[in-house]
Amino acid sequence: MAKNLVIVESPAKAKTIEKYLGSDFRVLSSVGHIRSIVKKTKDGTPPIDVDNGFKTTYEIDPDKKKVVSELKRAVKEADQVYLATDPDREGEAIAWHLCEVLGLDPLTTKRITYHEISKAAVEQALKDVHNIDMNLVAAQQARQILDRIVGFELSPVVWQKVPGGKSAGRVQSPAVRLLVEREREINEFAGSYQFKVTATFVHDNQDVKADLPQRFDTEQEAQEFLESLTGATFSVTNVTKSPATRNPAGPFTTSTLQQDANAKLGFGSKATMSSAQKLYQEGKITYMRTDSTNLSGQAIAAAKDFISSAFGPEYSQVRQFKTKNSSAQEAHEAIRPTDMRLERGSSNEYDQKLYNLIRTRTLASQMAPAKLEKTTITIAISTGDKQFEAKGEVIVFDGFLKVYGGSKKEAEILPAMASGDQLDLITASAKQVFARPPARYSEGSLVKKLEELGIGRPSTYATIIDTVQTRGYVVKGEGEGTPRDVIVLNYDGTAVEREVTQEKTGADRGKLVPTPAGELIADFLGDHFEQVVDYDFTANVEEEFDRIAENQLARNAMLKAFYTPFHKLIEQSGGIDRSKVGASKDVGIDPKSGKPITARFGRFGPMLQLGSADDEEKPKFAPMPSGAKIETVTLEQALTAFQLPRTVGQTADGKDIKANIGRFGPYIQIDKLFVSIKPLDPHDITLEQALELYEAKLKTEAEKNISDFGDGIKVLNGRYGPYITDGKKNAKIPKDTEPKSITHEQAKQMLADAPTAKGRFARKTTTAKKTPVKKTATKKPRKK
Repeated sequence: MAKNLVIVESPAKAKTIEKYLGSDFRVLSSVGHIRSIVKKTKDGTPPIDVDNGFKTTYEIDPDKKKVVSELKRAVKEADQVYLATDPDREGEAIAWHLCEVLGLDPLTTKRITYHEISKAAVEQALKDVHNIDMNLVAAQQARQILDRIVGFELSPVVWQKVPGGKSAGRVQSPAVRLLVEREREINEFAGSYQFKVTATFVHDNQDVKADLPQRFDTEQEAQEFLESLTGATFSVTNVTKSPATRNPAGPFTTSTLQQDANAKLGFGSKATMSSAQKLYQEGKITYMRTDSTNLSGQAIAAAKDFISSAFGPEYSQVRQFKTKNSSAQEAHEAIRPTDMRLERGSSNEYDQKLYNLIRTRTLASQMAPAKLEKTTITIAISTGDKQFEAKGEVIVFDGFLKVYGGSKKEAEILPAMASGDQLDLITASAKQVFARPPARYSEGSLVKKLEELGIGRPSTYATIIDTVQTRGYVVKGEGEGTPRDVIVLNYDGTAVEREVTQEKTGADRGKLVPTPAGELIADFLGDHFEQVVDYDFTANVEEEFDRIAENQLARNAMLKAFYTPFHKLIEQSGGIDRSKVGASKDVGIDPKSGKPITARFGRFGPMLQLGSADDEEKPKFAPMPSGAKIETVTLEQALTAFQLPRTVGQTADGKDIKANIGRFGPYIQIDKLFVSIKPLDPHDITLEQALELYEAKLKTEAEKNISDFGDGIKVLNGRYGPYITDGKKNAKIPKDTEPKSITHEQAKQMLADAPTAKGRFARKTTTAKKTPVKKTATKKPRKK
C-alpha cells in the first residue's frame, strides 16, 4: 500500500502526475471545490455573520460527499499527505478546505506547488515542500464573501424593483456597463462621409496602385478633381526608402491568450480556458491562469536551442519580458509549452489549435525581429498641386514572422522607379467612405479593456463574460449588417461615370451586444448603487484583494469598509419607485378598438401593451418588433406586432400551425410543440416552410425519446448520453445498461436511488446506482 497520498483537484491531473511518481505514491482528486457557503444554517445564524467577524459557514457540496468519504479513508491509510492543488488563490483555498474536511492541520500539512505538470517539476515540488499560505486563502475568502454578499443582498432588490431583473454581480455589473456605454456611443454616433481617391498607373508593364492623401468632403469636389486629370501627365518626384523593424510580443498571459485565441481562432474566453486547462492537465503547457510574462531560464534555453537548430542561429534572440502588472508574481511563468520541440500537443483538433498558438507565440518571443524595407513613391500631377502616393513594403529578413504574426495579406511590392520617371494612368476612382462608429466589443477586446481598467483577474475573465451572457444581459450578435448605398465615381482617362453600389454596415456577428435588460440593469445600478458599477471602485477592490494576499491588509477590515456603505444603500432601496425604473412610451391609439398602445419594459424585456389594466377587458401584449426600441417604436410597427399569433395553415392531420414571437424569438406552435423558426419572420413564413421545420422537429424528438412510460418518466438521449427523467430530477444510466431494456419499475428505482442535488447543483444530472435489469419487480423506492 502506498505510504504517500497526493491530493489534486482534477482527475486528469491526478492521472498525469501518477505516471511520474513511484509505487510509494497514490494520487487522488477532489474534483474541484468540495465546499461552498451554505444557503441556510441549521441554527438560524447568517451564512456570513457580518457582526461576528464575517464568520462563514460552509457545507460539503452534495455531489462531493462520496469523494470526501474516499479521501478520508485514503488519509487514514497514508503516512504522509501532500496537497498539490493549483498554484493560485483558488488552489490554496481548496487545499485549506481539504484540511478542514479531512481533519488535517493547515499549519503543518505539506503543500506542494508547480507551474507545469512534468516529471522534473513534480519531483522538484516534492523537495520544496511548504505549508498552506493563509494570506492567499484569506484573499480568496474575501472575494468569495464579497461576491456572495453583493449577490444575496442586491439581487432581491433587483427582482423587486427592476422589471424582468434577474440578479446583479459585483464584477459582472461593470462589464455590462462597459457594453451598454459602447452601444450608446454607437447609437449616438453622427455619421459622416468623404470621398477617397485611388488610382492605378503602369510602369514597365507593371501596375502601380496609389492613393491621394487628401480626401474630399463632397461628391462635386471629387468629380472636379477626377475631371482635372484629363490631359495630365504623371511623373515620379521622390522615392523614399526606409528600413524598419518589427519586434515580437511577449509570451501569453491569461488575458492575451484569450484575446489572441478570439482574434485568430474565433475561440470564446470560456472555450479557450477549458481547452488550456486540458492541455495543462495533460502536462503540455504551464499553468494557464497567470498575469506574468516571465519565462524561466530553462525555458529560454530550450527555446534558443530549438530555434537555432530549426531555423539557424541568426533567428535566435534571447529576451526576458517585464511583467506590466505590479500584482503579478514573477515566480509564476507565462503560458508556454513544457517541451518546445513538441509540435503535436493534443489529438483533439480544437485543443491542438490552441497549443500551436501558445507554442508559436512562445518561440516568437525568443526570436530575432523582422527587418523590413518600406518604400514611398510620390507621383506629381501636371495639372495641379496634389500628389499621389504609392507605398510598398519588402520583408528583408522574416525573423519571428517565420513562426508567428505574419500578415495574411501580401504587402504591395513596387517596381523599381526613380525621380523623373513617367507613369501612365490606367484608371482612377473616388469612392464614398463613411466614418466608422466605435467598434462593439468582442470577447477578446472586452478582456483587454477589463484588464486595462484593473477589473477582474486571470481566474475571473472567462467567468465574467460567461455570466453576463447566461443572465441574459448580453448576447453574441448574429447580424450580418444592413445594406447601404455607396457612390463611386470612375474615371477611365476620358470621362467620369457615376455608379451606386452597396455595402453592408453595422454587422455584429460574434460581437457582444447588450440586451434591453442589460441596459436597464446598468442604468438602475448606476442610479442607485453607483459603487457596484464604478470602474475605479471595482479596480480598487481587486487591488485590496492583492494586498490581503501579500499580508498588507486584514481581510475583515477590507470587508467591513466595503460592506458598511453598501448595506446602507440596500436599506435605503425600499424607497425606489419601481414604476419609474425603465422607460415607457405612449405609442398611439389602436384604430380598431380605440385603446391606447404603450411600449414598456416587462418581465421578459421590452414589450407592447394594448389597453389599460383598469379596463374591464384584460390588456393584450406583444413582443417588441425586431430592431425597434421603447423610445423608437412606431404605431405602424406596434399594429403589425398585434397581428400575431397568425395561423399559417394546418398539418396533414388537421392541426393548426400558429406563428408568433416569444421570449426566445420567433416560433411556430402545433398543439403543445414549439418549433423555432429563426431567422424567418412569423408575419410572412409560408406553410411549406412551416411544415418543413415541423417535420424536422418531429424527427429530432423521435430520436431523443428512447422510452416514455406515460406518467412523466422518460428515458431520453441527452447531450452526454442516455438518462432517465421525471421532469424534475435526472438520473444518468450506467454505461453497461442497455437504455431500451429498462422497465418502468427500474426507471423509478433509478430515480429514487439518485441523490437529490441542492442549490447550484439542482439542475445537474446525477448518476444513478446500477439497478439490475431483471424480469422480477424491484424494491420500493427508499424514503429520502
